[in-house]
Amino acid sequence: MLETYFDKPFDPGRRLQHQIQERLIEAILAGIWPLHEPLPATRSLAEAINVSRNTVSLVYERLAEDGYLTPVNRRGYFINERTIREQLNIRQDAKLKEGLPSEATPFDLQGRLKYSYSGQRSINKPADWRSYDFPFIYGQILPDKISVARWRDCVRLAGTAQHAPSWISDLVDDDDPMLVDQIIRRILPQRGFRADPSSILLTVGAQNGIYLTGRLFCHEGMRVDVEDPGYVDARNIFESLGASLTGHRVDANGMRVSDDLEGASLVYVTPGHQSPTSVTMSMERRLALIAASEKHDFVILEDNYEHELNFVGAQRPALKCFDRSGRVVHIGSLSKPLFPGLRAGFIAASPEIIRELRALRRLMYRHPPAQEQRALALFLAEGHYDAHIRRQRKVLSQKWKTVFRSLERHLPMCDVTQTTGGSAIWLELPDNVDARELQAKAAEQSILIEPGDVHYLNGKAPGNCIRLGFGAVGPEQIAEGFERLGQLVRQLDRLNKRSA
Repeated sequence: MLETYFDKPFDPGRRLQHQIQERLIEAILAGIWPLHEPLPATRSLAEAINVSRNTVSLVYERLAEDGYLTPVNRRGYFINERTIREQLNIRQDAKLKEGLPSEATPFDLQGRLKYSYSGQRSINKPADWRSYDFPFIYGQILPDKISVARWRDCVRLAGTAQHAPSWISDLVDDDDPMLVDQIIRRILPQRGFRADPSSILLTVGAQNGIYLTGRLFCHEGMRVDVEDPGYVDARNIFESLGASLTGHRVDANGMRVSDDLEGASLVYVTPGHQSPTSVTMSMERRLALIAASEKHDFVILEDNYEHELNFVGAQRPALKCFDRSGRVVHIGSLSKPLFPGLRAGFIAASPEIIRELRALRRLMYRHPPAQEQRALALFLAEGHYDAHIRRQRKVLSQKWKTVFRSLERHLPMCDVTQTTGGSAIWLELPDNVDARELQAKAAEQSILIEPGDVHYLNGKAPGNCIRLGFGAVGPEQIAEGFERLGQLVRQLDRLNKRSA
């Protein structure tokens, strides 16, 4: 019976030892092996499943350490009866539900909800984006093998006796002081300002920082001003908290700053790379926005999620650099330029604001995973983050140049917004080409693009804008992908002109 659990071939992409252990645990919990008989000898099982004897021996030892097996001198390994008994008790308890009434009273979820989060308009990104030949999707990257290896080393180092005491205990509502220190010394100076530990809070990504700040400052009926087009999830956060939104148009210099900001309680901006157009806010507008915040007494929520990925022209200091009154809440991401799936970020604000945010965060999840914080601190301290950013800038700069050359050659009929870096562009198609229709046609040719209408406030969206991300596309794919996309745009342009 035991051999049947090994009929399925092993996955060559996973460690053999782990797969054998998983299958043995499954067999043990299924009760297929007599408790009074030892498991097959290591040599016998190894020959039966065609692996080395040492591998089976290591698996047996691990299972004994975890309480599934009991070693008996000169007899072998026996299944631990207590483990099986606990499992049987769980199954027996599960049978008690048979005594409940045959029909349950229906639960009216919608009647209980004050706000439906699933009803929000959001950016939909296909889970199978890797299956496309040309995935021009924003927010995804090609793996940097060097950084992956360095991260693996730092995770391993964080788990050693030297560093484990920093994360095995509950930090309550505190953060890893080593990571906070690294952010202060290595990250903030590049953004043009400094801070002390009382002004820093770690978050689970930049978006978590937006939610925490929104939760702290927003209330029913409060006015929040946003960029239009702007970041969809930030807009959804503010609306879900009861805020009323006022949009401000975006041009080549970022969000327009005027006296229309009077009456706002909070203004959300993405000055480094405006989301979704990727333009960078000019210095004149940055200073004007700071002056407006003091004049009209509003809080600025600065989402600087990829400051490090500017590679055209000089770096511009963050809005926080000019903050004289403590009205700027600066949000940064440590994972966006590194590994988007890592989910690590920070908030820099006045100590008074951080104190309130820390108390709010404690109610939600106390603190981000402490082991991950220590691993990231080591990654920064050993210079791997800076080296990664240098490689990313070089790779993205080459792609950026290829993108604009390819646009000029294959999509000259489209208007593109000039950027100073990043990993995406904002493109305006000919007036009679619908972005959603183009998206469907492009998908048929394994090209993934993102229509831009979802980014506009109140549904007042042009139907001919798209965002093209190039972080997950190889340099050699960009020209071919844009050539195919250009052919589709021309076809749709001609068809729609004939039918008009």
